Amino acid sequence: RQRTLFRAGESRGRTSSFVMADVGEVLMSVLSTIRVPKPGDRVHKDECALSFSSPESEGGLYVCMNSFLGFGSQYVDRHHARSGQRAYLHITRTRKAKVVQKFCHDLFDRSNWFMCIHFPSLKVSLSMAGIMAADSVSHTLQVQQWDGEVRQESKHAADLKQLDNGVKIPPSGWRCEVCDLQENIWMNLTDGKVLCGRRYFDGSGGNNHALLHFQETGYPLAVKLGTITPDGADVYSYDEDDMVLDSKLPEHLAHFGINMMTMEKRVGEWEVIQESGTTLRPLFGPGLTGMKNLGNSCYLNSVMQVLFTVPDFQSKYVSNIDKIIDEAPSDPTQDFKTQGDQTGIAPQMFKALVGRGHPEFSTNRQQDAQEFLLHFINMVERNCRSGPNPSEAFRFLVEERIVCQQSQKAKYTQRVDYIVQLPVPMDQATNTEELQEAERRREEGDSSAPTVRAQIPFTACMAALSEPEILTDFWSSAVQAKTTATKTTRFASFPDYLVIQIKKFTFGLDWVPKKLDVSIDVPDTLDLSALCATGQQPGEELLPEVAPPPLMTPDVEVKGILGFHAPVLDDSTVSQLCEMGFPLEACRKAVYYTGNTGIDAAMNWIMSHMDDPDFSAPLVLPGCSSGPGTTPTESLSEEHLATIVSMGFSRDQATKALRATSNVLDRAVDWIFSHLDDLESMDVSEGGRSAAESEGREPPPGPRVRDGPGKYELFAFISHMGTSTMCGHYVSHIKKDQQWVIFNDQKVCASEKPPKDLGYLYFYRRVAE
Repeated sequence: RQRTLFRAGESRGRTSSFVMADVGEVLMSVLSTIRVPKPGDRVHKDECALSFSSPESEGGLYVCMNSFLGFGSQYVDRHHARSGQRAYLHITRTRKAKVVQKFCHDLFDRSNWFMCIHFPSLKVSLSMAGIMAADSVSHTLQVQQWDGEVRQESKHAADLKQLDNGVKIPPSGWRCEVCDLQENIWMNLTDGKVLCGRRYFDGSGGNNHALLHFQETGYPLAVKLGTITPDGADVYSYDEDDMVLDSKLPEHLAHFGINMMTMEKRVGEWEVIQESGTTLRPLFGPGLTGMKNLGNSCYLNSVMQVLFTVPDFQSKYVSNIDKIIDEAPSDPTQDFKTQGDQTGIAPQMFKALVGRGHPEFSTNRQQDAQEFLLHFINMVERNCRSGPNPSEAFRFLVEERIVCQQSQKAKYTQRVDYIVQLPVPMDQATNTEELQEAERRREEGDSSAPTVRAQIPFTACMAALSEPEILTDFWSSAVQAKTTATKTTRFASFPDYLVIQIKKFTFGLDWVPKKLDVSIDVPDTLDLSALCATGQQPGEELLPEVAPPPLMTPDVEVKGILGFHAPVLDDSTVSQLCEMGFPLEACRKAVYYTGNTGIDAAMNWIMSHMDDPDFSAPLVLPGCSSGPGTTPTESLSEEHLATIVSMGFSRDQATKALRATSNVLDRAVDWIFSHLDDLESMDVSEGGRSAAESEGREPPPGPRVRDGPGKYELFAFISHMGTSTMCGHYVSHIKKDQQWVIFNDQKVCASEKPPKDLGYLYFYRRVAE
């Protein structure tokens, strides 16, 4: 049902008869604001731009007939007040109601002075028809991001012919009948042939034998062995070239001796993590709202559920919602702060905005929750330059101490991080004999060999994190030669909230990505005090920060563009480093500071200096005030400075960015957003000046971080099911009021057995002393 609503009065004191007398004048004014949608116009008719209201919600959805933005009943009045728009198409949708166009002659909402008027205008009719006929933005996004996850019933399922050839399929030990491959195995549902799947673009996956079998026989359907559960299985139709549903799957499997009701997926983590074996009690209320899966968006759902448990994010985007909406731009669907509040039912607009322009998160494919968390934190950083930044809750400093083993002199550097990546030392498993026995039985073809999960102590993971790393071919400025060094990593600050990633995903010897099937006894409480950085020790000497011997000779000097003599660098080494993706100036510095001693020494220098604030800044030679590509302060464009300052940065920050990019505004803006950590020390304020400047003191060294005791308690974890971050499923468990709660997309329930040993990302909060 839809109807056109016109705002016909501006004062609550006017009577309805007076309003009706002015209706002709009002309608002519209204008509001037109505537009007919054109190709390319974004029509938001499925979701409110400021909330999760939809045509199915109480009150329906109001679509502005000028901007084509949709608003719930609680926000349409606010949109009128800000925009002056007076015509909205009111869309309501019920499951069984017929689509009817209906107009009435009475006041629709006297308190808000809305009128619903029969007005036979061609322009109104065309606008209405255009809005209703146009693809909504959410539909367009779904089409653009289509990945085939929504499966349809196969046209072959109902009448599939199966051969009575006596084939019976064992419950395990499957191998391709052509090449003996044991991974990615499919069984044809017509003749029971067990064959390997398609070869992927990188050469992995299979040898195409199941596909070749279809091409030879025309038998269309195959089921992936290892995915069969009482709830279904992965079925592929080679004829329809898509994953499909087979409503007769139990019957088709039984033909080859497979009883679906007794099957389970090989990886038992699916059932354990989702707590499938227990009857879970549904929960409702504030903080207990599920999120609809938009098609492989469980990684986003899980991360956002956890983040909005953190008070910093609640304060920034929830408690502050009225201010955010009041200050939202004319198109709030493109505003990060507005969409940051979209953490409820179906965050289609939020997902589209956060993923816009990203090669992975803009698609509808499954993604790595850890990568999305870092991507989202980066977006928060960019959009919180002049106000509270909730991502500071996770930010911490890491101290790296490198000791030259020949001179015993040390070098200290600090870098900013948000996640602790915890290695998994498989050689420290406590059930090694059990693992070896299961592997031996599988290699011998024993189909009854059990699947054994490696038991790794958490203490072993922490030991692997904290033990010194050996650096070979380290170029030491103390001995002016390559030697061996050790690198030790410690916490230079402890964040309010600590995120730990278990590095479960790795590569096999054949470079095929794989997931480590491990169980780790992750503790409820954590004390990292022993990993606190100590800085330079008494009596310890530092590695000298000096350049190697000059590279130039009288017969090879090259006059620099600013009048100084530039060194001759090994172009081939510089080119090799650039091809690896490092900035040109960083490559030039690496070759210069390692004395043209080769690619290994230069690469070592790069790896040791990647976190330096001036890593990609132009090479400045000793004794020179500036170098190639730099711009003296006095020549900077005042207009460019003013533009960057207006974005919330200080003048010092703007100057630094412009000097690093030859006074090119676009490059300076990109540079400043890629060096946020370096600039945090200037503590940007609303007026564009740093807090240190306003108080007449020097800014604190290093990025702004919070610090405190290194004692934590576990309050949430995100788990992954599947063999790769690019497939499978994510769920989150969050502790609320001393009760663990499982968030499985829209399903929110009290957790009975939280699988803390199988998590992927763990979230800890600081415990007060």
